[in-house]
Amino acid sequence: MDFFAKAFTEILEWITYSGGIMPALLKGGLVSLRVFILTLVLSLPLGLVVALMRISKIAPLKWVSSTYIWILRGTPLLLQLYFVYYGLPSMGITFDGITSAVVAFTLNYAAYFAEIYRGGIESIDRGQYEAAKALGFSGGKTMWKIIIPQTLSRIIPPITNETITLVKDTALITAISVSELLRAAKGAVNRDLDTTAFLLAALLYLFFTLILTIIFKFTEKRCSRHIRRES
Repeated sequence: MDFFAKAFTEILEWITYSGGIMPALLKGGLVSLRVFILTLVLSLPLGLVVALMRISKIAPLKWVSSTYIWILRGTPLLLQLYFVYYGLPSMGITFDGITSAVVAFTLNYAAYFAEIYRGGIESIDRGQYEAAKALGFSGGKTMWKIIIPQTLSRIIPPITNETITLVKDTALITAISVSELLRAAKGAVNRDLDTTAFLLAALLYLFFTLILTIIFKFTEKRCSRHIRRES
């Protein structure tokens, strides 16, 4: 009986402690979520623009986009974050922590999304371009009305993977002293010498990724059904 009473007391204390630190973790989680949403909203369209430049027949556009992708994919995201937050002020450009994170993350993920878009566009059979041309479609209309809609349905799995990675990468902004989820958890652990906050932070990250996985799986199924109906 003493064992069960002691175990019950410890569980109750753990629940009470977890409830006490959860508001700070949720506040940090909202900051992480804000950076995630802004990055996704900005990087997806930017990535498409870069991809179209990459496959363009205009040499300067192709060179600029290729160089952009090479630099952003070839250097660590953390280094890019440091450059935006600490380096740009020396050039007279200053952002706060969250804005710096969004700028760095957007530029970085746009480069990855651009390659995903490019792969999807180039996977479309060339016969569709010829058929569209025979029907009198211009190059731009062919791209926007025929190629890109099919591309979007094909790139959902790699986009899903990058998006889930983005959720985890938001933890990097703790390096520039932004009070996001991981920083809030670390503060609680340092203060109380208890690793419970790390466990709760991990559960919140898992919850975010679970929701994203469900959303993207639903979207992929809808797109697949839509394509089958059209074919």
